[in-house]
Amino acid sequence: MPSAADLIFCALLGALVFTPLSVRLLGDAGIGWHIRTGQQILASHAIPRVDSFSSTMAGKPWFAWEWLYDLAVGWLESTLGLNGVVWLTAVVIAAVFAWLFRLLVARGTNFLVAVVLVLLAMSASMIHFLARPHVVSWLFTLAWLWILDSSERACFEDDEGRRRLWALPLLMLVWVNVHGGFLVGFVLWGIFLLGAMWNWLTAKEGRIEELLQKLAARNRVRDLAWAGLLSLVASLVNPYGWKLHSHICSYLSNRFLMDHIDEFQSPNFHGAAQKCFLVLLLFSVAVLAVHGRQLRLSAALTVLFAVYAGLYASRNIPVSSVLLVMVVGPLLPSARIGFFQRMTAVEVGLRGHLWPLVGVVVTLAIAANGGRAGSTLLMDAHFSSARMPVEAVNYLNIHEVQGPVLSPDYWGGYLIYRLYPMTRVVVDDRHDLYGDEFFKSYLKMVHVERGWEEFLATHEASCVLLPRDAALANILAGTKGWKSIYADNVAIAFVRDGEKGAP
Repeated sequence: MPSAADLIFCALLGALVFTPLSVRLLGDAGIGWHIRTGQQILASHAIPRVDSFSSTMAGKPWFAWEWLYDLAVGWLESTLGLNGVVWLTAVVIAAVFAWLFRLLVARGTNFLVAVVLVLLAMSASMIHFLARPHVVSWLFTLAWLWILDSSERACFEDDEGRRRLWALPLLMLVWVNVHGGFLVGFVLWGIFLLGAMWNWLTAKEGRIEELLQKLAARNRVRDLAWAGLLSLVASLVNPYGWKLHSHICSYLSNRFLMDHIDEFQSPNFHGAAQKCFLVLLLFSVAVLAVHGRQLRLSAALTVLFAVYAGLYASRNIPVSSVLLVMVVGPLLPSARIGFFQRMTAVEVGLRGHLWPLVGVVVTLAIAANGGRAGSTLLMDAHFSSARMPVEAVNYLNIHEVQGPVLSPDYWGGYLIYRLYPMTRVVVDDRHDLYGDEFFKSYLKMVHVERGWEEFLATHEASCVLLPRDAALANILAGTKGWKSIYADNVAIAFVRDGEKGAP
């Protein structure tokens, strides 16, 4: 018998692989260079340390810090095509929200409230339902919070929580090689370490029970310190050592890049996903206003971190939503209605999880069969021709238009996927590689500000591929030395006079 968490997993997995949502998962072109990087690693048996996709940064040092994810999607794309990439993404996303629901119910959250909270978190997170390595960070964040929180709850009862802490370094060993979000793990560790130190320093010593609690709090501080230290050592087991930490911190503290990269902007609450996050925020505030006195210090700091992160950058909304739901859900009174009490008891008692396993195996088998079950096509993951310059790139390939190709940075990954290794791009969305000075010049060209020609002159793009309605497209159409060779409703391509590719 499937549990509610199993049903959530199977329903979400099916929706993400068998419906148009599979195309939406490929809505970010950056997955293109992740795939090609992974395939480079498979071919060379070496992790890249210099850029090979860009004409402007060729041979310059590059931190491929998500190499383990790249390896997975590169192999899946080679074996199963884009269906395999979408399958992996769907499995991870479904696991996050099914496990989130399971944890809420196990901690006494009202069954119906748990459903509503998970639906809110899921709806808010849809803004970043994309085939990128950040979805794996959602899973690791939930795992770290579960381990840290459950160990804190159990520290005065038994040794089970203490044993769980030693899984943190093992998780970090993988997380650091999958996504830069591993820094969130250390933030959560710091929050719970502060909570443990507070419990230790404020515990009384009058009675024997109080003395035992103080000793337990002291032991927890020691255990957390060791777990954190081992996790820090584990985070150094990556191709770049401590330089990776320095590089990511430098990137995230670059004010110009943070102010000009869309996903690092504060959320615009006119969007549907952002509105769901706002509802979750308001609901959390209401719950905390009534039940806030029950919060432990670690839980209060987790809420503050979640609110700050979600309001600071829209890319943080999924992680913030998961953290808020995990803290707020258990604060609500347990169900008093007989039906929901029975549902909670059944949910906690079902532990087999056969149906999610069947769902994973069946969808993988369908992906391996070209997306077909028999003669019926069920999976057809592809880049949307309404969002990506699919037909324009087809034209460039057929007519062997010479590169390098300049396009908006948000199309660069798609061009790498389609054109590499024959043609290189001028720019893509690896903003940490290109740096702020490069992007200052690039944005001046995109916005057609004074001196916009300097970027084209400096980087010698042979072909420029732009959105049809871009301001720069209108300017190039009337600029001597450039001519249009292709146009459709999505993109328009220009080459320099005399270049190969003219109709």
